[in-house]
Amino acid sequence: MQTALRKMGNSTGIIVPRAILGEIGLGVGAALDVRVEDGAIIATPIKTERRARWADAAAAIGSFGESDEAGWQGFGNEGDDALTW
Repeated sequence: MQTALRKMGNSTGIIVPRAILGEIGLGVGAALDVRVEDGAIIATPIKTERRARWADAAAAIGSFGESDEAGWQGFGNEGDDALTW
């Protein structure tokens, strides 16, 4: 399959056909590691853990302060201290 380089703002990009993206399980917004190897452009998907940054998101939710909406955070469940993110 062939494609062409295209002007995208101040950069140059390549359009990757949907069939190729589907074959490797990627979609719009997927993170890639791009490098040059023996004169070829190699783009490798960056795999992240499914729950990456959940702890940060939970901390952000907890930053509401002493409001009624965040009051539930003062009540833990039995065994919470054994959980890891």
